[in-house]
Amino acid sequence: MQGQKVHIISKAISYIEANLDNKLDLKAVAASLHYSKYYLHRLFVQTVGLTIHDYVQRRQLTEAAKLLVFSQKPILEIALISGYESQQAFTSAFKAMYKMTPSEYRVSEIFYPLQLPIYLKEEPIKMDFTKNDIQFATLSDVNDWMELVHLTVDGYPYLNETEYMEKLHQYVSDRQAFILRDEGMAIGIMGFSAQTGNIDYWAIHPQYRGLNTEKIFLEKLDELLFGREISLTTYRKGDKADTGYREEYLRLGFAERELLTEYGYPTQRFVFSPKDTLSLQGHTRSIKRGEGGKVSC
Repeated sequence: MQGQKVHIISKAISYIEANLDNKLDLKAVAASLHYSKYYLHRLFVQTVGLTIHDYVQRRQLTEAAKLLVFSQKPILEIALISGYESQQAFTSAFKAMYKMTPSEYRVSEIFYPLQLPIYLKEEPIKMDFTKNDIQFATLSDVNDWMELVHLTVDGYPYLNETEYMEKLHQYVSDRQAFILRDEGMAIGIMGFSAQTGNIDYWAIHPQYRGLNTEKIFLEKLDELLFGREISLTTYRKGDKADTGYREEYLRLGFAERELLTEYGYPTQRFVFSPKDTLSLQGHTRSIKRGEGGKVSC
């Protein structure tokens, strides 16, 4: 049954990817697959963690950002290609996600994606992982690690792959990178500093969110750090680019701290205190699928 649902969502994503230069909505995607839009909406959110509207918008704006940096097309033309009826509407949506206007983004000459295409696993997924299944990553894990980064890029307000790879190799070398696999596929990753207790990146495969996966990663790190304070940065409250990370961290027991700006992007530091460890151990969550745990930046 699960495989059939994933197959339906994969077909929906394929249709979206083939029609990104058109005006797309739930009704059009559902009609192309001959399913009820209500059924498809529910299935898409459960499986991907985003609504079709949000996924389409993020994908179209990502492709628009690429055109802004790598082409000379006028902004109005890019707006129309991206499914917007006016440059004003496009500019408003773009700025809400990228925190700068299309013109400013073009001048920056730096492309980074909001959302890359999502590819799903059709085989049954394991649901009974424990913290003991999480291992230290090795250099042989790097390619699979980066595949998961690309799949979960919505959790990163800013991603420079060259810098990211340099950091990743260092964390692997220092045994400060966790990885969780299911049948050979990386389904959870975490890079951290054992000295500061800071989580630099944390990503969970969309199909494994809300299945206790985030909690066991936090338990594993808490065990390694001997109950010291754990921190991370994520989106600020109300950021339209956030697909649910703030809520997930709050559910896990993190508390809000100071506002920051990283790589020119507004973020906020969250802290998990040692006193929260006991509540974490006994924490049973009732969580909506699609509001999963990945750290930003």
